[in-house]
Amino acid sequence: MDRTRQTAVPGLASLLGEWRGDNGDNGSVYRQLAGSLVRLIRDGRVPPGTRLPAERRLAADLTVSRTTVAAAYRLLCSSGHAESRHGSGTYTIPSPTAPPPLGGRAAARRLPGRRRTRPAAEGPGHGGAIDLVTASPPAPEPWLSAAVDAASRELGRYAHGHGCLPAGIDALREAVAARYTRRGVPTDPGQILVTGGAADALALVLRELTDPSDRVVVEAPAAPHLIRAVEAAGAHPCPAPLRDDGWDMPAWHSALRAAAPRLACLAPDFQQPTGLLMPEEQRRALLSLAASSGVTLLVDETLADTALDPSAPAPPRLAALDAGSTVVTVDSANTLWSGLRVGWVRAAPELVRTLADRRAAIGLAPPVLEQLVVRRLLDEDVYAEIVTARRTRARASRDALVAALRTGLPDWSFRVPDGGLALWADTGGGPVPELVAGAERGGVRLAPAPGPATDHLLRLPFVQPPDVLAEAVRRIAAHTSRTHRTPPGTSGGPS
Repeated sequence: MDRTRQTAVPGLASLLGEWRGDNGDNGSVYRQLAGSLVRLIRDGRVPPGTRLPAERRLAADLTVSRTTVAAAYRLLCSSGHAESRHGSGTYTIPSPTAPPPLGGRAAARRLPGRRRTRPAAEGPGHGGAIDLVTASPPAPEPWLSAAVDAASRELGRYAHGHGCLPAGIDALREAVAARYTRRGVPTDPGQILVTGGAADALALVLRELTDPSDRVVVEAPAAPHLIRAVEAAGAHPCPAPLRDDGWDMPAWHSALRAAAPRLACLAPDFQQPTGLLMPEEQRRALLSLAASSGVTLLVDETLADTALDPSAPAPPRLAALDAGSTVVTVDSANTLWSGLRVGWVRAAPELVRTLADRRAAIGLAPPVLEQLVVRRLLDEDVYAEIVTARRTRARASRDALVAALRTGLPDWSFRVPDGGLALWADTGGGPVPELVAGAERGGVRLAPAPGPATDHLLRLPFVQPPDVLAEAVRRIAAHTSRTHRTPPGTSGGPS
């Protein structure tokens, strides 16, 4: 790798923190160490190309045997997270998509030939399984069908042309610009680039605004797709942590000043996966810091319209506080329906033109018909009706999930989210991979939280109906009581 860091990562023992579980016997300590190292690699705290400390040095820092460290390093190499270079040491490599190595029975489930996790169900009751992985609500009816019918009639107006529009159709760009303007962010259609969803928007901006080996500050924990997008652009994710109650501003100050990043990515409005909402004073402080540091803020607003209390005061959008061109925003129609692969970038007109030119060589905007459907759904009155209906259903589902957790899993702790589509639950420090496997056997699909120091956390979407969520918690509790129950009072984390 031509961009290898030749010095070992400093403070690795401190980054690892309390990595050793209470149930670790001598044969599993190295697996626990390897699993903790993988989480640091996957989150970006230990970037690709970093030389890990010498075995003897790390063993002394962690007060374990050199044999334990050597075994952990071998497990990292065999799982594709590191490579050993003769006479040079052990170096991290870009994280594969496979799960981190695990100890005990959880590790056995990952061995070749073992049953793999079944694919996502097509609906909440498909095959008897309840999906608590996907945080995507069903399509908004009857509004979607009405929009499809109207868009189909309108499509003929575009049939005389080639339909290949790198920046998107003018009608949708105008509708998106008007939407921003209504939200206190004056926007011209020339500042909008239509994309194939939020992921496409992130990838386009990252490829344009970063060079290989650049550092990109990201939230920790961050949505896994963001970490993958940064790495796919050839950049290094530099995590800046979130606290239980919000953004750790001293850490962000240090990251933006010391790491010299080109870009910082964040989701200040009901952040994934924590559901946190950044207060206005932090937005102003972060924007000022980024502007003075010459760092562009790439802001994901895909959940900005998912507040569950319409009467609660909402902080201004980051772009509304931006006097220059510090903020680039990405958003999508995911809050309408994930089946509509339509997103957009809001940026300075010159950047939009550059992005449109670049993307013409690799792809085009979504199909004209889908853009017309989204334009119809973004009509001010229609969108307001959809958001109101969604808010009512999401609030009922969230409250049902909260009640079910407090009754069925009282040892778990969590902060009741004010918005978003998921709840961030602390299971009390038990083996979450085993909990996930047990819940799957009981007919509930779960996904452990991403990032370091989050192996005791679960992201629980509340997009299913209340009765389905109550049944899901009942099933989880039944299996948890056998494999995962923790003594009362041992929970921590978000509350």
